[in-house]
Amino acid sequence: MRALYPGSFDPLTNGHMDLIERALSLFGEVIVAVLRNPNKRPTFSIEQRITQIHASTRHLSGIEIINFEGLTVNCAKTHRADLILRGLRAMSDFEYELQIAHTNSSLEDSLETVFMTTSARHSFLSSSVVKEVARFGGAIEHMVPSEVAFDLNRLFNSAFLPT
Repeated sequence: MRALYPGSFDPLTNGHMDLIERALSLFGEVIVAVLRNPNKRPTFSIEQRITQIHASTRHLSGIEIINFEGLTVNCAKTHRADLILRGLRAMSDFEYELQIAHTNSSLEDSLETVFMTTSARHSFLSSSVVKEVARFGGAIEHMVPSEVAFDLNRLFNSAFLPT
């Protein structure tokens, strides 16, 4: 089975990695689909995010990393995905994710959405939290893959240089 795991991944967190690795054991193939959203200003370019994901998943097989724009269901059809994978960290995610799943189902009723909860040790992680901690010089090495931590520290390091 091929699972499509869409998201902005700005940046990729250990919570994302947890879902990717567990989904691989369940489905065999995971397409990590990096969303190019013209309405947002990401911290990292689409190319940087794809490079970070490639570096962070190089030890895994069965991974395909793509970028897409537009509807997730169209991306899933184009890449012959059998299902859409969505992660849940907390109950607060469920209402939004259920709405998205129902919308996708209304557009393509043959495509199922599968929800996976992230491991408890990663449930506090979000890309926004990681960026905020990095911005103020906090330790992020336990929150993101080492390649991502390097890029974030390099990006935000200048904020703590003497003026």
